[in-house]
Amino acid sequence: MSGSRTNPDAARETPGIGGDAPDRRAVAADVRRALSEDVGDGDRTAQLVPEDARACATVLSREDCVVGGRPWFDEVFAQMDGGMRIAWYVHDGERVCAGHTLCTLEGPARALLTGERTALNFLQLLSGVATRTRRFVDATAGTRARILDTRKTLPGLRAAQKFAVRCGGGHNHRMGLYDALLIKENHIAACGSLDAAVCAARRVCPELPVEVEVENLEQLREALETRVERILLDNFDLESLRRAVTLTGGRARLEASGGVRYEQVAAVAATGVDDISIGTLTKDVRAVDLSMRFHASGTDGSDGAA
Repeated sequence: MSGSRTNPDAARETPGIGGDAPDRRAVAADVRRALSEDVGDGDRTAQLVPEDARACATVLSREDCVVGGRPWFDEVFAQMDGGMRIAWYVHDGERVCAGHTLCTLEGPARALLTGERTALNFLQLLSGVATRTRRFVDATAGTRARILDTRKTLPGLRAAQKFAVRCGGGHNHRMGLYDALLIKENHIAACGSLDAAVCAARRVCPELPVEVEVENLEQLREALETRVERILLDNFDLESLRRAVTLTGGRARLEASGGVRYEQVAAVAATGVDDISIGTLTKDVRAVDLSMRFHASGTDGSDGAA
């Protein structure tokens, strides 16, 4: 079987559609943690297979989807056995139809059996994020609005899910509390006023962009007076969004946020906002249906077991 050998640098070699490749050290850490919880001190069932047995497997998509997560999939088998060979037929960010072959694998049978579930878990979850993101991106095509993710991610998998958002054509908001400032109602109350909060932000972290959350047009006017770079419009209805765009006149980047559903995202984008942040891209994601078919000794096997 032809294919490229997986290695510790595999994550670095697979860029996302909308941005840089994930940090390979973070990918490796995610995989170590996942293998630890699944394999523990050893895969008892895999030990039934002769140690020198080799096998092949094929990963198929059972539904239409956008692929995301190749670096994590590859890293699983790199950590299981450095001699595993994986031939990919799709790229991250690529649309595929049901029945499409994503990749084939060849290597030690024990490594294939032990790594199967962890590798598929990553690929199914991240492809689910990429697929959902692409639906929102497609729905807003032709408008100026970008689709953004949020911090509503699965604990420990933020970098992975945000990579998948990029694979789906979306954009990353801040990665965490450390790389941008988002001043909310409680921050304003604790500082005494919106102006005081913004002044403190610029004094404490002058190198970081400042965003202010507002809940009505009056608060928007107050935020504009501070000349912040970004303003988050929290739960504005469509008419209020249109008025906010007119009132702002390009003086700040406007982000619509607050329970934006797929059915309404096109209408929100049409108001002229710059960004739409959507927590459900990563919070309520459904994994896509993938299958690993195992072929031992040149014969077709059944679907991979759970």
